[in-house]
Amino acid sequence: MPHSQKENEKESTGGVSYLCCCHLSRNYRMAQWGAVFSIIAALGGAALLASVHKIDEGHTGVYYRGGALLTTTSGPGFHLMLPFITTYKSVQTTLQTDEVKNVPCGTSGGVMIYFDRIEVVNYLIPSAVYDIVRNFTADYDKALIFNKVHHELNQFCSVHSLQEVYIGLFDQIDENLKLTLQEDLTNMAPGLIIQAVRVTKPNIPESIRRNYELMESEKTKLLISQQTQKVVEKEAETERIKAVIEAEKVAQVAEIKFGQKVMEKETEKRISEIEDGAFLARQKAKADAEFYTSQRAAEANKLKLTPEYLQLMKYKAIAANSKIYFGSDIPQMFVDSGSAGMFFLCSLPERRTKCVSEDECTEVAVHCHI
Repeated sequence: MPHSQKENEKESTGGVSYLCCCHLSRNYRMAQWGAVFSIIAALGGAALLASVHKIDEGHTGVYYRGGALLTTTSGPGFHLMLPFITTYKSVQTTLQTDEVKNVPCGTSGGVMIYFDRIEVVNYLIPSAVYDIVRNFTADYDKALIFNKVHHELNQFCSVHSLQEVYIGLFDQIDENLKLTLQEDLTNMAPGLIIQAVRVTKPNIPESIRRNYELMESEKTKLLISQQTQKVVEKEAETERIKAVIEAEKVAQVAEIKFGQKVMEKETEKRISEIEDGAFLARQKAKADAEFYTSQRAAEANKLKLTPEYLQLMKYKAIAANSKIYFGSDIPQMFVDSGSAGMFFLCSLPERRTKCVSEDECTEVAVHCHI
């Protein structure tokens, strides 16, 4: 092969190699730029995702930047923040129940008891979120509720005996704990409201628990006997009341019957008085009438029995008599009770005359001397 031909081939081969190298260099740079753009896009997406956050309903968002609490708070919904620099925490503002478990408590007698679970129902006012988080962090319930429950419960147990804590005052523990917690929270953390406190029965040593169970058993027997006694007394009281009611009923019936008889007698008495009054009035009226008749007759006779009339009647009587007695020894009067009736004889100055009737003798009484 000639020398010139070899040089030409060498030059052509070098040109091809240069072109290939340039092409490869361009592809490599494009790949690098693509990787950079991908990284930037990934970082932008990550930053966007990190900046967008959601606050649920019933919560309030608080923000930290470099560990410092920001004054900004947010309500429910989607919000934006500086990614990787600002962080947030969601604080619940609706009712929530904090459970404080296994709380030791020493009584005034030195007995150690344990409360398995104490439930504290509370809620946080949204306007007080910033101040409470600033003073007690977002985990405010640990300092304000959990620790306070331990403290207040031990304060209560230390001044009361086991009998009072376990039985006597157990029904007051939850209310006292609620009032004490709320009083302290009103001063320390206004805006945190205690809704209710529920305290479970404490665990006491087994030997003491058995004694309490025995005591409760005996107390139950005593209550049963007392209730039985009350039932017997109640039954006796019921029987007594029934007897009293029955006696009162009999007495009332007797009183009613007696009243009826009294009313009947009074009615009869009034009827008799009315009848007697009517009879008396009739008799009085009759007597008055007879008296008036007699009086009028006497007045009439007084006017009628004149000497002339009596003389006339004397002659009529003499004329009507069929028997006339004469003599000097004839009695002044004698009675002849014959078939014709009763005869009255009168001694007259001149002669004796037999009067047919007493009236006639009365009429001639001026001249007849009986």
